[in-house]
Amino acid sequence: MRTIYYILQKEFRQIFRNKTMLPVIFAIPIVQLLILAYAVTFEIRNINLVVFDQDNTPQSRALISKFQAPAFYTLKGYVQSYDEALENLRKGACHQVLVIPNGFEKEIAKEARTSVKIITNAIDGSAAAIMNGYGNGIVMDFNQNLVVEMMGGIDFKQPIKVDYTFWFNPELNYTTYMVPGILVLLVTIIGMFLSSMNVVREKEIGTIEQINVSPIRKYQFVVGKLLPFWFIAMFELAFGLTVAKIIFDIPILGNIGLIFGVASVYLLVVLGIGLFISTLTDTQQQAMFLAWFFAVVFIMMSGLFTPVESMPSWAQQLNLINPIAYFIKVMRMIMLKGSEFKDIAGDFFSLLGYAVISLFLAIWRYKKVS
Repeated sequence: MRTIYYILQKEFRQIFRNKTMLPVIFAIPIVQLLILAYAVTFEIRNINLVVFDQDNTPQSRALISKFQAPAFYTLKGYVQSYDEALENLRKGACHQVLVIPNGFEKEIAKEARTSVKIITNAIDGSAAAIMNGYGNGIVMDFNQNLVVEMMGGIDFKQPIKVDYTFWFNPELNYTTYMVPGILVLLVTIIGMFLSSMNVVREKEIGTIEQINVSPIRKYQFVVGKLLPFWFIAMFELAFGLTVAKIIFDIPILGNIGLIFGVASVYLLVVLGIGLFISTLTDTQQQAMFLAWFFAVVFIMMSGLFTPVESMPSWAQQLNLINPIAYFIKVMRMIMLKGSEFKDIAGDFFSLLGYAVISLFLAIWRYKKVS
């Protein structure tokens, strides 16, 4: 234990003397949390709308005013031709075009039916689906009001009334959904990137040779190298949870101790991967690129941005070896649903098995030779 204690002293001194590593540990995670929590969102808050109103009657203006009512719609103006409307869409001056045909009001009065056209910029398919849903909802609401007016003010009763209830995130706040996942990214970066670069740095400056010829055993070296980043990552997680609660008002319904218990095992996984990467590389640049490759693949498939259930079946199977996916799922379950250990036991033991395998591979691959 005394040997490990001295190695820890050396590692902490090296970390806090390294002027490049300190901002990575303390400043970058704070900036990432504050920026990503606000910026990374699939919510559509500002839809620019251009209107081609060929009817110009009270009914057509009433429909347009329906689109102006929600705060997320901005009426950018009227155009005088269909081609001009499409040109606005091509130039990116608007996201949607509302086309109201000539005779709109007359057809409603005469035949009780007509049609309008909504053209949506669908380069971003997800955003287009949401904008289309907004537009359809507004037209449906306008339709319902028309039916009430045409029936002489009699309130139209729908045969089935639906009461909506949203559990675990009743306000559908995207920040509430994203912040637990962003906290996972913070500890992942500390664990995987810094541990991989720290060990390989010993190779670059030549001190790994001195360690190899010393009586320090392999497990003592590995523990001494990984434990400082384990402590730092746990501190980052505690700080991130505090920021999430105070600034973003993210609910933490589950047990805090359970979060740190799972995090302690998860960090062993990413630290093991970081150490394994360091045994495969000779320079910090190689370690950084290799760690970046694994991190990007794991993050994009983790369910942070898109639901895992929406991925192809082969991607869902591949996610079985993705530790980030496990921890993001567990964080959301504990923080937002108040899940207990029995609810996350399967994911916890998967992470535990992953930790054993990754640490075994890292220690096995590390050759203590002079």
